[in-house]
Amino acid sequence: MEKVNIEGSPKTPTILFETEKGTLEIKGRSIPENSIEFYKPLVDALEKYAAQPQPSTNVTIQLEYFNTSSSKCILDVFKKLEAINKAGSAVTINWHYEVDDEDMLEAGEDYQAIISVPFKMIQME
Repeated sequence: MEKVNIEGSPKTPTILFETEKGTLEIKGRSIPENSIEFYKPLVDALEKYAAQPQPSTNVTIQLEYFNTSSSKCILDVFKKLEAINKAGSAVTINWHYEVDDEDMLEAGEDYQAIISVPFKMIQME
């Protein structure tokens, strides 16, 4: 299985999905022109990964900001992870947020309420 490695830009996050390690990192800002197109390689890779996932999958989300269309795509990613979790591979989502960024904390809590995957809220200094 190939890994997904998308270099970040001022408008797009860095995405590193290492299937052989069972790790997924999304870091940076997510305001791409076309969110669906941007996140498609990751969603497709998760679809393939779901057939033969690692015993555990560790997800790190460290976003400074994301727009509304990105939030829908992030939810799609989380739904794929939820299916993997339900199938018996332990998935943990580590949601990082800045101390004074209540919006990002609330966004993480909103996702946590929607998705039945263990969430860890991690406050960054």
